[in-house]
Amino acid sequence: MFSIFKKDPVKQLENKRKKLLEEAMRIQRSGDLKLYALKMEAIDKLEKEIDALQKQNG
Repeated sequence: MFSIFKKDPVKQLENKRKKLLEEAMRIQRSGDLKLYALKMEAIDKLEKEIDALQKQNG
């Protein structure tokens, strides 16, 4: 009944991924490649979560 008020978990993860990508871009431009690699690893994990949720929802 109130499902219209629930936030879409995939959309939330995609927004988080977008923010992490922007941070990673700034970090890469500053030259800190080690921190950039860590951010990209976190982004990769988020992408896997997004794929799993999309497959689960059909």
